[in-house]
Amino acid sequence: MEILTRTPAEDGFYMPGEFEAHHGCLMIWPTRPGSWIYGAKAAQQVFAQIASEIGKTEQMYMLVGSKDYRQAREALPEYVQVVQIPSDDAWARDVGPTFVIDGKGGLRGINWSFNAWGGTVDGLYADWQQDDAVAKAFLSHVDCDCYDASPFVLEGGSIHSDGEGTMLVTEACLLSDGRNSKLSKMEIEEMLKRYCGAKKVIWLPRGIHLDETNEHVDNVCAFVKPGHVVLAWTDDEEDPQYPLSMADYEVLKRETDAKGRTFEITKLPIPKKPVCITEEELAGFTFEAGEEERTVGERLAASYVNFYIANGAVLLPQFHDEMDSVAVRTLQEVFPDRKIVPIYARDIIVGGGNIHCITQQIPAGGHLPFPVGNSRNEK
Repeated sequence: MEILTRTPAEDGFYMPGEFEAHHGCLMIWPTRPGSWIYGAKAAQQVFAQIASEIGKTEQMYMLVGSKDYRQAREALPEYVQVVQIPSDDAWARDVGPTFVIDGKGGLRGINWSFNAWGGTVDGLYADWQQDDAVAKAFLSHVDCDCYDASPFVLEGGSIHSDGEGTMLVTEACLLSDGRNSKLSKMEIEEMLKRYCGAKKVIWLPRGIHLDETNEHVDNVCAFVKPGHVVLAWTDDEEDPQYPLSMADYEVLKRETDAKGRTFEITKLPIPKKPVCITEEELAGFTFEAGEEERTVGERLAASYVNFYIANGAVLLPQFHDEMDSVAVRTLQEVFPDRKIVPIYARDIIVGGGNIHCITQQIPAGGHLPFPVGNSRNEK
């Protein structure tokens, strides 16, 4: 791995859309007692299910601390590569590298600074040094050259790219006091242009109600192809999510993308019944000093937009809610050539995120060897 001194834009690299071909996917084995209840046993089962599904058509990498290596190795199929890299928690989307390509087979990674979603202002735990080191450690493991954007703070869940120069972000997140408070909105946008190859940044006002990441965009709005987005939605004007989604909708309706196209907007419902922490679940946490604690009845930021687009499939969170089937049908319409794979995600959302939050795609390109479209069915 080489640390590069230029920026991706200077070298002709840019962030592709998640719907484009993948080499693989990065995940992190869950163990943190303040995120994953009752020894993370249920969370580990669903992480293994997701890794197994993605690994059928992409090279799957699971990062794990040394003391948990054997447990993870035994729980995962042989085709999942288990890599000993320590972390503080399991949010691969936010601590892993963001990958960029040049459209000619080149693949490189970006290391951002990570400060637990807000640092000393409103971060979710006090010590994030291992998380902040994950991106470079993984790029070194796969021998992928690195653009180092630190000390600029950014998480992978706070950006979405259409692969053609347009990026989606939320003002609530990127302009929060705990990230890059000394930079102006224009300066933050310029960083996205320099490092992600963006030509135009669409600033949505808000994310999902009570999203503790300061409202990441990946929980509220996502590209399904250039010019077409899905937006988390509710028709219930009494729901606190309604004004947030409406504000985003109004921006998307009047904006155009980097190529001048108006947006096709597909409304994806949020669960009909709010997903809240139960007393039994609360008893399963063990919080550290300085760590954000949960409360009984706390509403979680459950959203069907937090899906992962794999090669040939879309892994979609489910909540045992009447809107589960609506979300499946809606996504099948916007992804007619992909299989929709419903995943019961209660054991992830209790930790504070969902399927997109725990995965980070690696685009096809470079020397990384797993061939696109190769099927890896379990034996």
